[in-house]
Amino acid sequence: MEKTIEIKDDFIRLEQAIKLANLVDSGGFAKVLIQDGQVIVNGEVEYRRGKKLVAGDWFSLDDTKVFIK
Repeated sequence: MEKTIEIKDDFIRLEQAIKLANLVDSGGFAKVLIQDGQVIVNGEVEYRRGKKLVAGDWFSLDDTKVFIK
């Protein structure tokens, strides 16, 4: 599945983007998924929940790929 989320600022932090895409119910769960290496950002495993994403970036979790616009 593919989704697109639109950001209003220059960037969004990975943990916030996962929540905004409705892939988790809480930031705490997003943190666990990131620390477990389950999130791919622009083709590479990302372990930092504060990773800044900008328009044009993408991340994937399970079978969902989310584009940042």
